[in-house]
Amino acid sequence: MVKKYNVAVVGATGMVGQKMIDVLIERQFPFNRLKLLASSRSADLQQKAGSKVYTVEEAKPQSFDGIDFAFFSAGEGIAKDLGPEAARRGAVVIDNSNAFRMDEGVPLVVPEVNPEDVFNHTGIIANPNCSTIQMVMVLKPLHDASILKRVVASTYQAVSGAGREAVEELQEQSRACLEGTTVTAERMPHKDALRSYQIAFNLVPQIDIFLEDGYCKEEIKMLRETRKIMGLPGLSLTATTVRVPVINCHSIALNLEVNQALSQLEARKLLDNFPGVTVIDDPDMLEYPTPLQADGKDAVFVGRIRPDHTVKHGLNLWVVSDNIRKGAATNSIQIAELLL
Repeated sequence: MVKKYNVAVVGATGMVGQKMIDVLIERQFPFNRLKLLASSRSADLQQKAGSKVYTVEEAKPQSFDGIDFAFFSAGEGIAKDLGPEAARRGAVVIDNSNAFRMDEGVPLVVPEVNPEDVFNHTGIIANPNCSTIQMVMVLKPLHDASILKRVVASTYQAVSGAGREAVEELQEQSRACLEGTTVTAERMPHKDALRSYQIAFNLVPQIDIFLEDGYCKEEIKMLRETRKIMGLPGLSLTATTVRVPVINCHSIALNLEVNQALSQLEARKLLDNFPGVTVIDDPDMLEYPTPLQADGKDAVFVGRIRPDHTVKHGLNLWVVSDNIRKGAATNSIQIAELLL
């Protein structure tokens, strides 16, 4: 008999939480009891999971009694408050926020890239940032073949990364622009910002808050998390993160410099053979990944693989992935599957 586990999803009514529930069922995760947890505002809501309807409960410390796996997608504050409580009560916490990612002793895991790290946990495992996940899925096989010297990442990030309200704002703004009515902006660059920008028919070159050196927090996350996941503390990486008027799926233009020659053909083969990566790269047929192709899928798609002629051993690539699935929900479930 397959052993079954008691599972809790914290932030169950949010975009990522709902997708976690879907993925648990799709992948036939062996759960016995499923508990859907959220804030007091969402308590007593009815939520469907597969063929069953569950009542959402308010997340409290005692909610985790008897829970084996607790998937958190409720933000940094909730994670810091309740994550350690859940772990103390015996649950393995897999957290999607930034609360524990850089903590020493907390594994930061992409199962295809550093699966061995998951077994070093002491109750909490961190799920990386969505843009980091799709990037390291591409960097890993190339680094294994020819050591990375430098990485330049320019992201084109969908509004779903900012939550359901941001998606609704993009839709409302788009309608207003097309109808010639007043556009209201509240969510970009983030909901607590000093000023807000329209995202419909626009780009916003800021994701999360700015830090003292002029980089925004998302850019620094990509640097620090990549170094930790890949075990490369000295990796030279710089990023510019941009919010684009796309509902779902992040895209990244990657420029790499490696130590040894790596041809287009070799890079394509390495990527195509790496688990979880799908290459779509045929310039003659105008084939390359787009957000619409990646939407609803778990793969990381790569195309536009070509040499960078300005350096000795350089490559350019285009990477697209569903940030709600592989960038959050699916990666979290895969982490738990490693522990099974």
